[in-house]
Amino acid sequence: VYIVYMGSISEEYSLTSESYHIDILQQALQGSTAKESLVRSYRKSFNGFAARLTEKESENLKSMKGVVSVFPSRTLELQTTRSWDFIGLTESVAPINSSAESNLIIGVIDSGIWPESPSFNDYGLGPPPKKWKGVCNGGKNFTCNNKLIGARTVFVSALDEIGHGTHTASTAAGRIVDHTSFYGLAEGSARGGVPSARIAAYKVCGDSQCQESDILAAFDDAIDDGVDLITVSIGGSRAVHMYLDSIAIASFHAMQKGILTVQSAGNSGSDGGTVASVAPWLFSVAASTTDRRILDKVVLGNGKLLVGNSINTFGLKKGYMYPLVFGKQASHCSESSAKSCLSDCLDAELVKGKIVVCDNVDGTGVSEGLKVGAVGVLARTSDDDISHISPMAAIEFKTHEFEALLSYLNSTKAPKATILKSESINDTAAPVVVSFSSRGPNTIASDILKPDIAAPGLNILAAFSPDAPISDYDTRKVNYTFLSGTSMACPHVAARPMNPSQNPDSEFAYGSGHLDPVKATNPGLVYETTQDEYLPFLCKLGYTNQQITAIMGDNKTTFSCPKKSNTSSSPNDLNYPSMSVSVNPDKPFSVNFSRTVTNVGVAKSTYTAKVVSGSKSIKVRVSPISLSFMSLNEKKTFSVNVVGKGLSASSLVSAALVWFDGVHTVRSPVVVYTSSDY
Repeated sequence: VYIVYMGSISEEYSLTSESYHIDILQQALQGSTAKESLVRSYRKSFNGFAARLTEKESENLKSMKGVVSVFPSRTLELQTTRSWDFIGLTESVAPINSSAESNLIIGVIDSGIWPESPSFNDYGLGPPPKKWKGVCNGGKNFTCNNKLIGARTVFVSALDEIGHGTHTASTAAGRIVDHTSFYGLAEGSARGGVPSARIAAYKVCGDSQCQESDILAAFDDAIDDGVDLITVSIGGSRAVHMYLDSIAIASFHAMQKGILTVQSAGNSGSDGGTVASVAPWLFSVAASTTDRRILDKVVLGNGKLLVGNSINTFGLKKGYMYPLVFGKQASHCSESSAKSCLSDCLDAELVKGKIVVCDNVDGTGVSEGLKVGAVGVLARTSDDDISHISPMAAIEFKTHEFEALLSYLNSTKAPKATILKSESINDTAAPVVVSFSSRGPNTIASDILKPDIAAPGLNILAAFSPDAPISDYDTRKVNYTFLSGTSMACPHVAARPMNPSQNPDSEFAYGSGHLDPVKATNPGLVYETTQDEYLPFLCKLGYTNQQITAIMGDNKTTFSCPKKSNTSSSPNDLNYPSMSVSVNPDKPFSVNFSRTVTNVGVAKSTYTAKVVSGSKSIKVRVSPISLSFMSLNEKKTFSVNVVGKGLSASSLVSAALVWFDGVHTVRSPVVVYTSSDY
């Protein structure tokens, strides 16, 4: 399946009808008929279609008038509560305008939703907002209400069969549900950030995989249905050019209608250059820890206590020590396979009733131990910060603790141990960006800092589908569970600074900082970017005049990119709230940024600039150093000059520009890095 993208909707609706798409398609086909080839037609919010094509046929379409891009429909993946309290949005923080909150419609593009969850009850909510134009088309036995006001699906049913969509929807806008927990862990109230907001669910994933052609269909509907915000916890493992990226394309047209799209940054960390959500009109979210950490302990026969990562709700017999056996001592495989407890290696007779030790980092030890009847599993992990839900009594240890376990195992003829249930502890180091969260720099537009922000994404407790097993090996059914990933961070989405000493990748990990939803309601100054300001940016990325004209949807005028003599500046001219630039290693540099801020705080106010920098490698100058406003919505422009004598290869230095009026602190990161092989 290929996607044929043709820009904005024409003023003449007939030009973007399905018959129009069939006519275009027929001209490119070599054998089959257009009706047989056509998969989907996008004609509500943007112009395009998906069709089954040969490579030759796709090339034919690329050369046709009005076609912006043609690309294969990729298979994307789902980027798979105390978190709101941690970032300051407690239940005591009332919405500034409760009627405005209930007028907010959040479109969730995901794996569907479980409408019967208590998180989606509509108690006290009136009818849907008048602006809502959508439908409840979730299939058989699917019912909407005044909370879950709409559903669409490309499948037979919009019911969530894997739990992911239910989890993300309830994290964003679930009602307050008291006395929730995961088998007693993390007991309390589960709620979303805007409990009175309405939800529209668009199911595009039948399992963890999602087709781009279906994602475009969901955006096409959601924009037309009248949603105010779209959250999409789906993406690829790496960034692709924006004209080949279905989410970047669709979210641009959402932006044209004033709809913000929030996307997970990706789960391909901790390598650099892995962030997949890179378009400047997308709000890209990294995953961070909260102050709640879930850990587990094993008590060894010598009385020593080892602490590891696990969400383990299975208690072993109190006061009883179980025999410990190393995988390589209870297997019929080669030593390397045996000690790792690889598939079908463990001997059930030698493992049954014992705790097996597995020297592997891919999680197979737990599933194998469960399969052959072990009472518990102790394994090595490469993840310092992730606790997985275990289908049995099991713990994963970092290298230091695992080596201590092996030392004990080899020190006695009859090693024994017992595994305790997991418990929650207070993590004073939080927030820290999680290891799996994808990092910058932006490999497509090097001067646009991505991700934009960090939000809680580790062990988030939220609603789940009771129709879905907790994992491949855990068939328990629950209404609330823990999930981790940038998927979980995405629905949480101003930022507060994060500590770079605890985040070695600094701005490439967390962007502008950590989400602060309370201060975000009164920012003082904002950086506004209109559609017209994105067009020169697209020119610098290599879009042609014809492509940009089609994207704009204005058939009356043809857009012309500035001549090359006028494009010596980088994409950093875009009015983006962060300032980022890639420079050549070991060479002096001087970079200028121009930015415009809009006053949304106090009518008569004066802001003074301050530069905070922890590096002597760069000097940052701001002109003018103060901005005086006389009215609300007044705009002021300033420039930032960054100079340096040269940076070594693969280095990053940063500063922060802070505008302060005595009440509001408006902070923008300034990042300079040297190009590398990302």
